[in-house]
Amino acid sequence: MPRQLHLSAAIDVAIDTAADAATDSPRHLDPGHYAALARLAERAGLDFVTLDDSFTAEPSRPDALATLARIAPLTSRIGLVPTVTTTHTEPFHTSISLNTLDWVSGGRAGWLVGVSTTEAEAKAFGRRPVAPEDELWAEAADAAEVAARLWDSWEDDAEIRDTATGRFIDRDKLHYIDFEGRHFSVRGPSITPRPPQGRPVVAVPVAAADLARDASPGGRARVATAIRYADVVLLDAPDRAARLTAATELRLRSGEQLRILARLDAALPGRAAEQRLLAELTATGTGVDGFHLVPAEPERDLAALAERIAPALRDAGLLRTGYPGRTLRDHLGLPRPASRYARAGNATATATATATARPTTATALAEVTR
Repeated sequence: MPRQLHLSAAIDVAIDTAADAATDSPRHLDPGHYAALARLAERAGLDFVTLDDSFTAEPSRPDALATLARIAPLTSRIGLVPTVTTTHTEPFHTSISLNTLDWVSGGRAGWLVGVSTTEAEAKAFGRRPVAPEDELWAEAADAAEVAARLWDSWEDDAEIRDTATGRFIDRDKLHYIDFEGRHFSVRGPSITPRPPQGRPVVAVPVAAADLARDASPGGRARVATAIRYADVVLLDAPDRAARLTAATELRLRSGEQLRILARLDAALPGRAAEQRLLAELTATGTGVDGFHLVPAEPERDLAALAERIAPALRDAGLLRTGYPGRTLRDHLGLPRPASRYARAGNATATATATATARPTTATALAEVTR
């Protein structure tokens, strides 16, 4: 039986100035429109949707994290993955915001890690000049480490809610994280209970060029961050050969627990375009676990995906018939990580860490093709 695909989609709305001028609530600022797009992706059975964001001055773009938190109650299964930038921000605030998204969505939150690379964005904050990209990704790695520690800083059973004694939490099950790094110093613990998923899913964008021998320092730093912290890599590659080469390298360096989704344009103006996309999705020997689809017109393209392409993939045995659970980790087949601070005993913690560790090269090689 063929291995089933993991699929996701971007729901960034293309701005149509003329159309938006004719309405009191432009689509790109209407949470109902984003909810409708997410529900289309949910109907297609996709694992998650992404919504891009940055500190570039664009009044037409909503805050991605706030928007997905707003539509979380209007969806039931689809994962919600906003871009959240680590530059010019504090990882403590990032961690609790993503934790909140995980709670309001019932365990469907993810984090697409972004960095801020422009002088204009640096000036908007006024804290420091723009930094080299490799330094920005090193900072992003520290932010991901801090966030993971903060998510772990409450043990799963820290809340006791004992009305008889008036105790809400067991203080012995809250932990300082005592992070000291080049970019941050964070003591913790978090101010929010541990997320439903343990840790929200972390995604990092990587380009095939970042894995080349002549990759830029920024590209190498981005790959290092992905290898260390990503649950999902969104891979940009110019063609199938480059995709396979890059995916193989990522798999060898990280292992089978990493989900690699190749970015794929998904403009679907007609049946010919749908057939081309279907051929790309059903190709074998890709080296990836699935695809991150980037629609040109999300409403039209996601409808085509839900109505025709997804059913065709199911008929071919390449797409599941329903969601396997309620959380984004369930959709992706990823285990729920144990808190590194849990006092269940060192032996249990070690066994859990071993079970979820990156596998050996031999195991990883088996995952290169499907």
